[in-house]
Amino acid sequence: MIFSSFNFIIFFLALLAIYSTLKTVQQRASLLLAGSLIFYASWEPVYLILLGVSLYINYRIYLYLLTNSSRFILTVGIILNIGVLVFFKYMGMFFDTYLWLIPENNEQLMILRPAWVDWILPLGISFFTFQMLSALIDAYRGEWHRRVDFREWSLYVTYFPQLIAGPIVRARQLFDQLEALKPLNLDDVKIGTFIFIGGLIKKVVFADNLAPFVEQLYANPEQLDFIVSWLATIAFGLQIYLDFSGYSEMALGLAYIMGIKLPRNFLYPYISRNFSEFWTRWHITLSRWLRDYLYISLGGSRGTFKRTYLNLMITMLLGGLWHGASWSFMLWGGLHGLYLVMYHSLKYLYVSLGVTHKTELGRWLSLLGIPVTFVAVSYAWVFFRAESFESALVISSAMIGFSSTETVLSIRLYQLILLALTFVLVMSEPFIVTYFQRVGVSAWWKCVPFYIRGIAYTILILFITIFGGTTQKFIYFDF
Repeated sequence: MIFSSFNFIIFFLALLAIYSTLKTVQQRASLLLAGSLIFYASWEPVYLILLGVSLYINYRIYLYLLTNSSRFILTVGIILNIGVLVFFKYMGMFFDTYLWLIPENNEQLMILRPAWVDWILPLGISFFTFQMLSALIDAYRGEWHRRVDFREWSLYVTYFPQLIAGPIVRARQLFDQLEALKPLNLDDVKIGTFIFIGGLIKKVVFADNLAPFVEQLYANPEQLDFIVSWLATIAFGLQIYLDFSGYSEMALGLAYIMGIKLPRNFLYPYISRNFSEFWTRWHITLSRWLRDYLYISLGGSRGTFKRTYLNLMITMLLGGLWHGASWSFMLWGGLHGLYLVMYHSLKYLYVSLGVTHKTELGRWLSLLGIPVTFVAVSYAWVFFRAESFESALVISSAMIGFSSTETVLSIRLYQLILLALTFVLVMSEPFIVTYFQRVGVSAWWKCVPFYIRGIAYTILILFITIFGGTTQKFIYFDF
């Protein structure tokens, strides 16, 4: 069940109906846990076993770390979690790399690729693994001290709005709310529904309609020239943003309906003025996780410039690999690491020359940073989306003018219109949201007559039904 499917809507409404009749926090928590496990089992029931074992082992480690700050036990917990993640997610990549490296004529080293490495990736494994790791590390550091029972721990990890693709929620952000679940509140239901619909439109109307266009172009890398290759990559950059931010907003809306506030995961990343700002706006909870548990643990920016830049590169390389079982993802992360190194080097140079954001030159450079950041980020998306490393090289070469194609893939007018409208929507999103925040969402129900709201709801349903693309799974479900 994906959030934009009819099956999920029925499931959630049934869950909400039962939730509204419950009287105690314990009853509500038990229902949400049962609903979350049913939601997860709807994808691949067998992985409930993996999820259950992982929950129990991590829970025991968590309880131990609350009272014993043992580096050894923490290390064991980290190795177990990363080991499971590597086994299920990266084993196929390692076998493919091995088979690629061995000489073709060396029959002694040659082995067949075992079929068991092609299993279905456990849904959300990267997200719930990182979520449990954050709780273990916080307990070890003494930053979180709450002793909880196994049911509370399980609900913290499996809470269905954020189970599959985040946001990655820290223990201190969610435990208190889950331990104080309240009856449904009409205002929360209204605002949560408003947030959910906004994410639904992003996903169904825009991201799902861009998906066939992107697929068509990326399936034929040898037929892309300079212009078409850029259009393909910008289209994918818009698609993945609207798909993932749409999912995140739908998750926030679902949780809000039940009175739970999840952290925001996106904040208009394509208006970023530099690469550092981009990573404070894109996949915010992952960026903070990597900063707090990896970058700072490596030494952060406390050492020399070389050491700081090395820490940045390691963090971004591993962050790239977290996204998928392919070396292309590591290259994507490496490009962003290089961007960050270049940005911090330029920042140091500007400061030494007396150029700051308060000077006129600094303000112009800051504005110029918006298109520069967008172009560089778009270029890197090639290695995230291309179907193979070879295809990525072909497309990225075309994007810098090295294209030898004689037959260029044609693009239809409606596709260009869709791309242009989507680009305008993404760039104007901050102003749209600011307007609603200034006016206040509650004014819709207070000031607008009931019959006008009814007409608007009907038009909205028709709009989503008519213009919604073919339902696509969320892109980050693969990670």
